[in-house]
Amino acid sequence: MVVVDLLKDKVFGPYPELLVFLVVAFGFLVGRLHHRAIALGSVTGCLLSGLVFGWLFEVEVNGTVKSLFFVLFLFALGYRVGPQFFRGLRSDGLPQVLLALVVCGSGLLVCWLFTSLLGYGPGLSAGLLGGALTQSAVIGVAGDAIGNLPGLSPEQAAEQANLVAVGYAVTYPLGTILAALLLANVLPRLLRRDLARESADLAEEMDVHSEDPDLGHGYYEVVLRAYELTSTAVAGRTIDAFEREQAEQGRRIYITRVRRDGRLLEQSQDTVLTRGDVVAVSALRGDLVGFDPEDEIGPETDDVALLGYETEHLHVVVHNRDQLHKSIAELRKEPFMAGVYVDKLYRSGSEFPFRLGTEVERGDTVVLTGPKRLVEPAARAIGTPVRTSFATDMTWVSLGVFLGGCLGIPALTLSGVPISLSTSGGALIMGLVFGWLRGKYPTFGNVPPGAQWFMDTFGLCLFVAVVGIDAGPGFAGGLAQAGWGLLGFGAVATVVPLLVGFAAGWWVLKMRLPVLLGVLAGAQTTTAAIGAINESARSQIPTLGYTIPYAVGNVLLTVWGAVIVILRH
Repeated sequence: MVVVDLLKDKVFGPYPELLVFLVVAFGFLVGRLHHRAIALGSVTGCLLSGLVFGWLFEVEVNGTVKSLFFVLFLFALGYRVGPQFFRGLRSDGLPQVLLALVVCGSGLLVCWLFTSLLGYGPGLSAGLLGGALTQSAVIGVAGDAIGNLPGLSPEQAAEQANLVAVGYAVTYPLGTILAALLLANVLPRLLRRDLARESADLAEEMDVHSEDPDLGHGYYEVVLRAYELTSTAVAGRTIDAFEREQAEQGRRIYITRVRRDGRLLEQSQDTVLTRGDVVAVSALRGDLVGFDPEDEIGPETDDVALLGYETEHLHVVVHNRDQLHKSIAELRKEPFMAGVYVDKLYRSGSEFPFRLGTEVERGDTVVLTGPKRLVEPAARAIGTPVRTSFATDMTWVSLGVFLGGCLGIPALTLSGVPISLSTSGGALIMGLVFGWLRGKYPTFGNVPPGAQWFMDTFGLCLFVAVVGIDAGPGFAGGLAQAGWGLLGFGAVATVVPLLVGFAAGWWVLKMRLPVLLGVLAGAQTTTAAIGAINESARSQIPTLGYTIPYAVGNVLLTVWGAVIVILRH
């Protein structure tokens, strides 16, 4: 203990922020412990490390640090799920939203019943809810709500706030494991269904490919080839005449570059082609196969310099009135789309699978690909180009957090209890709004994934590290007060809402099994569960049901942290 006392007196006492970062370092290491797709996770790792180090050193950390990072986390959370949350309010997402409401509502009800029977105070009640329903944000929201309860001394409020961490730390690991096992293994076996087979069938029906960023596809729709011109049918014609003839026959085949007598010509649609030219041909693979270029143009050749021109993949926000509500097929026929292809379509911040008949809407983002000299004018004809940037729009982020905090300040009083969104709840709501605006109009408010991760994951980990440090000295006493029965009741509170939601989704809403399991994992915000489901399904198809309920679940379960505190006061 001499070393502990020395560190406390000389290092962590005068500089408690150093202890916070040490806890985070150990927390991320502990969070890597896993079995197959199930892991403790960095948040739980930081909480457990904080409890241990807090018990060892009994250091007090400035509460402003904790509040700052928690508000940043909630804004980033809302920003990330905002597009999916509002997209879920549309008619096609309502069944998933409804099922998320069933799971979250039954989860709150079960936790309230158990904590009422056991006589838990607001602290342990919120901890049980947060851990059993695997929602880390409950820790901070419940702590804010406890601080606003009337009739509690500062010491009593601090004690109850520390019990939130105790309840969460006891129930969360088992809650995560049970949710993953139930959804990925138990329910499919009870139904005698092959999850992998059903996921493969659904993927084939929907023409959905793997979303693994490390995997690609062997099939490329857009191809670029070089041919030596020997055909008398093409020689003597302009590039424009050749391309128009192909368009009249329903083929998208373009000559994008010409080499003549060893030198590259400046590209012009009025260039007259001659025998012996080497031409670069850009086309859709299916059109090129039906065209047979070696017969129509000449033998294929390899010309690195000819084919090595600068290409571009450019995100474009659709807003030009002349192009709104046109189908992809109609857009392809526009003169400015010659040599330019639609690679992807994003709607409300998420990739949207499109067909030729899909109509583009205001605020959609289309990804155009092709030669840079052709992509640029096509982008301006459709809308506004959005170039990739790794810089964070801090004006946007800071304004969102400020407005969210202001939104959370006003409070209503119900039975003597002040009820408000709190600054943290206001940050969540404003994050949802700002994230939705960014998804719909992505020309401003850029927050790249790295910055989102820092505010979201790292922000929450720093927050729970401080929570653990504060709760560490009283952890053993709090656990003794709660009893190990807390673990059993937490397990039941994890399983029951999932079973209720499964019954509603399977027998009432008639959802397909892979999507239904994804919906349940999202509604209970269990990231480990969706990982286990995808592993069992050997497919990313269950993720199709995860995003909208995950957005709804994050909002509702976070709010439940304040609701359970009020109910158990």
